[in-house]
Amino acid sequence: MASIAVIGGTGDLGRGIVRRLAKAGHDVTIGSRAAEKAKAAADEMAGDVGKLGYAANDEAALGKDIVIVTVPYSSQASTLELIRDKVGDAIVVDTTVPLVPPKVMRVQLPAAGCAALEAKEILGENVRFVTAFHNVSAHHLDSDHTIDCDVLVFSDDIEARKTIVELCPGMGIRGLSGGSLNNSASAEALTSILIYMNKTYKADGAGIRFTNLTEAPAIP
Repeated sequence: MASIAVIGGTGDLGRGIVRRLAKAGHDVTIGSRAAEKAKAAADEMAGDVGKLGYAANDEAALGKDIVIVTVPYSSQASTLELIRDKVGDAIVVDTTVPLVPPKVMRVQLPAAGCAALEAKEILGENVRFVTAFHNVSAHHLDSDHTIDCDVLVFSDDIEARKTIVELCPGMGIRGLSGGSLNNSASAEALTSILIYMNKTYKADGAGIRFTNLTEAPAIP
C-alpha cells in the first residue's frame, strides 16, 4: 500500500479521491490551505473510511509516495509552487482542468497548450509528474459503487504513468495510459464537453469509456 497525500483534499474531487484511496487500504493524508480545515475533514470522514492523516498542503506533501493535487485551475500555479520543494521523489499527480468561468462548457485551453504543460514548467524536470482523473465525476468517487468511466493517465515518465494506472482498479475505476503529457490536452478539453453533456442530456455525471481494448485491465 502507498503513502498518499491529496492536496486540496477538502474539495469535492479531493474528498472523493481520499475516500476511494482510504477504502483501498492506502495511508492517506488530507491536505488543505489550513491544517484545521484538513483536520475537520479527516474527523468527519473517519467513521466511514478509518483514520486519515491531515496537514497544511506543504506539510502534507512531505515524505509521500504519491501526491495528488486536486485544486481549481485558479489555484494550480500557487499550489504547485508551494509543494514543489516538498515532494522529493514522490509521483505528483495533477487533476487540474483549465475551466474558465462562467463559460465552463466551452473548451478554453491555455496558451501553453494545456494545464499539464504549465504545471510541468512550474515543477521542473526533476519532479515525477503525471496527470489523471480529469473526467471522472467527484460525486461518483464519493460513493461505494463501481464507476462507469475510464480514467486516462498521461506522463512522459512511463513508470510513473504505469504506477497511477495500477492505482485505479483498487479505487473501483479503470485506469488507461493516455500517452505523453502533451496528450493531457485532450482530457482537459473533454471535461468541458462532459459538462455540456450533463446539462444537455440531464446526465448524472457523464463519463467516458473506451471499447475493444482487449488487454486493458478489468474493473473489479
